[in-house]
Amino acid sequence: MTVRELAVIKTQRNCNDKQTVEDTYCATATHQLSRRRFYSSHLSLLSLSSGTQPLHRKTRQKRSHFSFWITTIFILCGTATGAMAAQKSEPELKIGIVQRFGAKPTDVLSLQATPGDRLTIQTKAGDEATLQATNVKLETVMQPLPKVTLAERVVLSTHRSFETAEDTAKQWQKIGIEVEIAQPERWQVWAKRDIYNSPLLRRLLLLSLKVKGNNDAYLDTQVLQEAPTVNLVVDGKRYSHPEIDITTNKNLIQLSEGNQRDRRLYAGKIRLQPNAYGTYTLINEVPLETYLRGVVPHEIGANVPYSAVEAQAIIARTYALRNLRRFAIDNYELCADTQCQVYKGLSGAVPLADRAIAATSGRVLTYNNQLVDALYSSTTGGVTAAFSDVWQGTDRPYLQPVVDAAGSVWNLSGQSLAEETNFQRFISLKQGFNEVGWSMFRWRKESSLVQITEDLQRFFKANNSPWANLKQINQMQVVERSPSGRILKLAVETDLGTVVLEKDEVRSAFSAPRSTLFYLQPLNKGANSLWGYAFVGGGFGHGVGLSQTGSQRLAKLGWSSERILNFYYPGTQIQPLSDHITFYDEEPLAMTGK
Repeated sequence: MTVRELAVIKTQRNCNDKQTVEDTYCATATHQLSRRRFYSSHLSLLSLSSGTQPLHRKTRQKRSHFSFWITTIFILCGTATGAMAAQKSEPELKIGIVQRFGAKPTDVLSLQATPGDRLTIQTKAGDEATLQATNVKLETVMQPLPKVTLAERVVLSTHRSFETAEDTAKQWQKIGIEVEIAQPERWQVWAKRDIYNSPLLRRLLLLSLKVKGNNDAYLDTQVLQEAPTVNLVVDGKRYSHPEIDITTNKNLIQLSEGNQRDRRLYAGKIRLQPNAYGTYTLINEVPLETYLRGVVPHEIGANVPYSAVEAQAIIARTYALRNLRRFAIDNYELCADTQCQVYKGLSGAVPLADRAIAATSGRVLTYNNQLVDALYSSTTGGVTAAFSDVWQGTDRPYLQPVVDAAGSVWNLSGQSLAEETNFQRFISLKQGFNEVGWSMFRWRKESSLVQITEDLQRFFKANNSPWANLKQINQMQVVERSPSGRILKLAVETDLGTVVLEKDEVRSAFSAPRSTLFYLQPLNKGANSLWGYAFVGGGFGHGVGLSQTGSQRLAKLGWSSERILNFYYPGTQIQPLSDHITFYDEEPLAMTGK
């Protein structure tokens, strides 16, 4: 049973009075909720009684709970009276496994049933056509449009991460601009398309922003003469349908991309549907615990100490359930790469991870009965980061700097890494930490001014910034660090002036650093002028929350998964999913897709 179906079931109550009216309300509420995403349904539940007013927004979000166990539920709609026996239920997730299919005219996908099984292909044609085959292909065909079409949207801002995009989106909403979060490539905040739905409204919005001094927003305009369509090839015959559902009796489907021979095996259903970028997304609808089988071994590794795998299973489950809102614009929930969690279906599933997933089934990490923001990274570099060290937004009390060592190596309260001398001394330490021995624990990368200039030009061009026109870099300097040593502000002096990069922008702007935990060492290379810089630092990734490499060291020391998680997320508790746990309790966005 899917999380959306659970939301539907919760609305089918009090349907035993005035049957004619009941039939209308029940049918309407069930139809509407079944088409909404999990979060919007839980944040927007209205009483089925006609005289009841909608719940206050903050009251609604406080009630965004999810029942993991369904007891006896009676559905009394019209003359239909029945009962559902108590059953263990599991959320079903919608994962974008191929997010922008059709972006290249050569894009091809091959789907195949497992031996002894067949694919059932349900199209969204007027006659709801159903086809069966052992294998099919999805091929991209560029279709000429009947007339030239103008496609445009107002891009308010561009970001490296969903976290910063979401915080920025909330700031736009506070000044009265309705928005939606998209990911055409990098994360972006768009002015909501169904509100700013004409060229005049879009240009008036941009003009008003420029009057207020905002020059970063821009109009992304494309003149389209053709558009990608998808051909479904079955037994040599071609069908053209924008939406396709593919299932099998065994609930197993093999998928390969392009001409690759390597197939990935996916459980559940595969769905092709259009997205917000003029292309298509291939979605895997899969139960939560099965999804984890395709995540845990690829995130933590296939041969690591068991308690570290248990910790990864709990945190991956928590992350998935807390982040179902990410792709609301395209009507799915999570992606399959490092922008979410790496997911490869059942390909690469291993007994060790399966054992950990089963042992922790339904268990999540919470803080004050709310799912934690379950962020984690490969390697911290010896100290974890606070949420605000990396992204804009409210700090989480359980995401604070922690020295990543089982013993006493460094006293953060007495020797803040915000001080440059302390920081450089800290980076010089190479013993006593949980991550010692990993290649990304400490690193040094050299980069010439020529390379740094090219990196910055590329970064600013991707953000549609006028700084993309810079020609020369004179020098760079760290202006501000956080107590965990992460760079908060880095000044770059160019021929156009001095530009200041902040937080995770620093990692996006340069190809050399592996994290924002570094200092700059000027290099002359025997010349009288500056040749470039050495980036000297540690860690790989954002460094917030659990260190996957550090957790393995703690597991080798005999730490349990619970102790590991409490070390990286102080003050948290492991709990089974229940009505008492809130999924997401921050100010929500109105993020339903167009």
